[in-house]
Amino acid sequence: MPIENHALDIDFPEYAEKIQSLKATDTSFKSQSDEYHQLDKKIRTLEENNVPTDDEHFNEMKMQRAALKDILYARLKADG
Repeated sequence: MPIENHALDIDFPEYAEKIQSLKATDTSFKSQSDEYHQLDKKIRTLEENNVPTDDEHFNEMKMQRAALKDILYARLKADG
């Protein structure tokens, strides 16, 4: 089973242009977006290596990714 990529432009294709624009013009959005993508990459790597799903650190990373995604999505909706 392939590991799902949660890149912002994949999960929110309707905001792809806005994502790129905000990354270029808003340092806070870019920083949070970069953190989100780094975290997503770490999670996908762990999933590819079959990390136990009850691993506390792994679950914390997933919760952090979800929180960042919520923040970024709210910004996308608010800035338009």
